[in-house]
Amino acid sequence: MATLLEFRRRIRSFKNSQQITRAMKFVAAARLRRAQEAALAARPYAMELARVLRSTMARIQEPQHPLLERREEKNVLAIVLSGERGLAGPFNANILRKATEFFRANSGKKVVAVPVGKKGRDSLKKAGFTFAAEWVNVLARVQFKTAREIAKLATDLYAEHKVDSVYIIFSEFKSVTAPNLTVEKLLPVEAVREEKGDGKEEQEDQTKQAAPETQVDYIYEQPESELLSKLLPRYVETQILRAMLESSASEYAARMTAMESATKNAGDVIEALTLHMNKVRQAAITKEIIEIISGANYSA
Repeated sequence: MATLLEFRRRIRSFKNSQQITRAMKFVAAARLRRAQEAALAARPYAMELARVLRSTMARIQEPQHPLLERREEKNVLAIVLSGERGLAGPFNANILRKATEFFRANSGKKVVAVPVGKKGRDSLKKAGFTFAAEWVNVLARVQFKTAREIAKLATDLYAEHKVDSVYIIFSEFKSVTAPNLTVEKLLPVEAVREEKGDGKEEQEDQTKQAAPETQVDYIYEQPESELLSKLLPRYVETQILRAMLESSASEYAARMTAMESATKNAGDVIEALTLHMNKVRQAAITKEIIEIISGANYSA
């Protein structure tokens, strides 16, 4: 049986760990707030860009562009957005599981990966996947130039017929406790989807589906075909940037939740150890009292 000194050492160790996890929770909460604000701020731009692109494509009878060309999918490029560090609960495991499901579904094709995030890079490298490129330490502070570099790689490979389709796998931020694992097809640009701006638009989905969307009549100075050649690469860049911001917010939400759970669990362990220690100490005191009484009776 553990002695009182061992109990005190274990309780002190758990209290130190609890202080660390509590501090990490507060740090993750502060970073989550900034990441969430950035993700929400990027949605209106993505939404308006998608509307302009839909309007431009609607004015062209047969749009022609290398990023619109459809062909048989023999070579697939998968962009996998994971976390940079651990201690984020099941965040990285869920992303990698989703990526593994995608790879299995495309097992008959040649799949080339582009990991964005250290955890995904290490796991995919260990699994033996071929990388077209890799980006690490870029999701802690998402920058547009990084999204542009990734988009340029994807569009160049697709335009040069080195890959036949491009997918992006990431965790879309919905709420702190409910991430949404997503696989989106970036190329070819088949259908420009309606971006979600906030929760109110999600509640109006059924109304929007019942009534057809009113096409905005934009006034263009340049020819539609020229605008299309500029909008399509920018659309891909915006989608990658949005995915990076969503993934960053989801990672901080998962880390905050994990650290909150760890802090609570440490408190439960400390409480249980304290209760057990008090029982052991009470038993030792009772034993000493019995020995004193027995000695007194023997002397009498």
